[in-house]
Amino acid sequence: MAGSNREQKRHNPDEIAFVEKELRYISALIKQSGREILDNYPITPPQFVALQWLLEHGDMTIGDLSNKMYLAFSTTTDLVDRMEKNELVKRVRDEQDRRVVRIHLLEDGERIIEEVIEKRQNDLHEVLSDFTSDEVTNLSSMLIKLHEGMKEGRKRRKQNKENQSG
Repeated sequence: MAGSNREQKRHNPDEIAFVEKELRYISALIKQSGREILDNYPITPPQFVALQWLLEHGDMTIGDLSNKMYLAFSTTTDLVDRMEKNELVKRVRDEQDRRVVRIHLLEDGERIIEEVIEKRQNDLHEVLSDFTSDEVTNLSSMLIKLHEGMKEGRKRRKQNKENQSG
C-alpha cells in the first residue's frame, strides 16, 4: 500500500496457495464436524448459524440477521419462523421504536448453541492433544494475527471500493 508504514512482504506463491488450501480443508472439516454434532439436535445448520449470531451480538432485526448471514430477507424470515415455532427465539418489539421487531434468543436456543460449541471444542481439544503447550500458544497467536489481517484487508478493500464508486 503506497504511502503506508506497512511493508508489503512477498511470499512464495506456492506457500500462499498451500496455506489457503489447508485453511479451506480445515474449514470444511470443522463445518462437517459441526453438522454431525447438529444431527443430535432439532436445528438445521443455517439455524445454528443464526443462533450463533444472536448469542454473540444480542437481539437483531431480521434485516441485520439477513445481512450477517448473506441470506435474502424472505429466507431469513422463514428461518426465524421455524426457530420461533420450536421456541428457540422470539420476536420482540423494540422498546424505543415499536415499529422495529428484534429477534431474541431464548433459553433453549442458547443451551443448544452452548452444547454444540462445547462438543466442537472437545473435538478440537482431542486433536490438539498431540500439540505441545507452546505449539497451541503459537497457533493461537498466528490465528489472531491472520484473523486481524483478514479483517483489515477486507476493510481496506471496502474503502477502496467506496472511493472508486464515490
